[in-house]
Amino acid sequence: MPNQEIIPTKIPLSLPKETYIAVLTAVAIAIYLVLRHLAHLAIPLSLVPLYVALAIGGIPIVMTLGKKLWAREFGSDLLAGISILSSVLLGQYLVGAIIVLMLSGGAALEQFATRRASSVLDALAKRMPRIAHRKHGAEMEDIDLDQVNIGDRLLILPHELCPVDGVVTEGRGVMDESYLTGEPFQISKTPGSTVLSGAINGDVALTIEAQALAVDSRYAKIMQVMEQSQEKRPQLRRIGDRIGAWYTPLAVGLAAASWVISGDPMRFLAVVVIATPCPLILAIPVAVIGAISLAAKHSIIIKNPAALEQITVCRTLIFDKTGTLTYGKTQITELLPGQGFTREQVLQSAASLEQFSKHPLASAVVQAAAEAHLSLLDVSHIQEKPGEGLLGFVAGHAVRITGRGKVDPKLVSSLPPLAPGLECVVLIDEQYAGALRFHDAPRQDTKPFVHHLSPRHQVNRVLLVSGDRESEVRYLAQKVGIDQMYAGQTPEQKVAIVEMETKRARTLFIGDGINDAPALMTATVGVAFGPNSDITSEAADAVILTTSLGKVDELIHISHRMRSIALQSALGGMAASLVGMIAAALGYLPALEGAILQEVIDFVAVANAVRVAVPPRTLADF
Repeated sequence: MPNQEIIPTKIPLSLPKETYIAVLTAVAIAIYLVLRHLAHLAIPLSLVPLYVALAIGGIPIVMTLGKKLWAREFGSDLLAGISILSSVLLGQYLVGAIIVLMLSGGAALEQFATRRASSVLDALAKRMPRIAHRKHGAEMEDIDLDQVNIGDRLLILPHELCPVDGVVTEGRGVMDESYLTGEPFQISKTPGSTVLSGAINGDVALTIEAQALAVDSRYAKIMQVMEQSQEKRPQLRRIGDRIGAWYTPLAVGLAAASWVISGDPMRFLAVVVIATPCPLILAIPVAVIGAISLAAKHSIIIKNPAALEQITVCRTLIFDKTGTLTYGKTQITELLPGQGFTREQVLQSAASLEQFSKHPLASAVVQAAAEAHLSLLDVSHIQEKPGEGLLGFVAGHAVRITGRGKVDPKLVSSLPPLAPGLECVVLIDEQYAGALRFHDAPRQDTKPFVHHLSPRHQVNRVLLVSGDRESEVRYLAQKVGIDQMYAGQTPEQKVAIVEMETKRARTLFIGDGINDAPALMTATVGVAFGPNSDITSEAADAVILTTSLGKVDELIHISHRMRSIALQSALGGMAASLVGMIAAALGYLPALEGAILQEVIDFVAVANAVRVAVPPRTLADF
């Protein structure tokens, strides 16, 4: 099989040319006014700066808008293009330059709000190792990732990423697969265990046998799903474009009617100039930037400003489990002492022994004892045989921590009923002392947050979609009150679920792992929860830097507030413009005066839009 390149090409960022056009046009208008009114030059010479501004700024704008007209896209900026063209044809160059300034200024604001520092696929590719350590007997060589063949023996050093899918042949340790599978636990790895590309190795070097080429491994498959999701990412239709779709034909129709009835083409220009939807072109970007600023003050980074207009109208919320609705780490959620033993005695004995273990659950036991302020006891004769559990003497008593299946059959009747989740049994002097049960516990604010979504934010459906085991996902869903859940989902399956839900209603997906990134890009709006993964952050429309569901609620409120104020500015400004359009159609408002009046309307609309950045008293309501 020929080598295949799995590192994507960097996506170029657009240059902020609108900013240069806006500055150039503003300077041109200023020079024109100086030459016309101070230098007393002849009119043709004083118009030269306006010619330059219209040629450099106006022609590209008109050409772009012409393409939109050909495609029957009647957006908010199409009317501005008609105004520019009409002003040039009728010799009203100052009017045309003012419209170029307004249009390019609004676009510059939008560019300022939307520029991004890097691409999703770049971040994903940078995380993948470039080389693998191939073993030949006692020797080792570093090879490029695409040179790995099936059957190669590869060494994975401590804390390295696993380069390909494989099977452990030497070594005993743990791996963190949570970014890939959603499992919140450190997974034990012994000879015969499978490993996934992209998993993070623990403190012990492992030797694996490659079971797949790099291009066919799990991590590469996620990259492929990511590419497909990026191509199909929904294009959010902006508020301005939706309003412009009906406003533009109305304004052009009124302008044409006034021209036909009066026989004066200047009436047409006067109407389209006052009708130029600058409250849409200027006020909405200002409101968006205000919301971005407010969100940043609350540790929320907005990466796609268009999403701000959609968050508050999403009626389906889809959550990942691990690290989103839970803390993303194993905790003791239940301690069931046996007859004759206390909770404190069981936990103290277990933690004293577990402090010497490398088992993935050991740290959770030790942490629980520390939180209970229990001192650890003296331990001796420690043994940890694979498959047998942990043994030792604690304060003179023989303590064994093992699984239910390794307990003497005579003691089985003493054990509590089997329940979902992970479990270990503690035996003291070969007597059943207690059972410890582990779960990825829900965050304290998860249940109240989920319960307030419907009454406060008109959310109709709440889904839990996770790559974790069904027992864990069902446990969490029952704990926090989510009725619909999907467990054991791959990134491809998550994308399919999100696509299906998005066809029904706008969706908001919240997740934090690499396996969530494709789904984040597929949803109407994707929110990355916490700064754990650069890849997830790049895939998302917004990134919440602190792991608190209260921040998700604040984001919803910021979106609602921004949308409300933006609509006030847009519709209020356009209502005022409509009055001016009627006056212009009747011949009471010439084109230049109309352009000046439009500037006044713009100022009022923008001033109202600035209110978005002013922090309200509270942004959360649960």
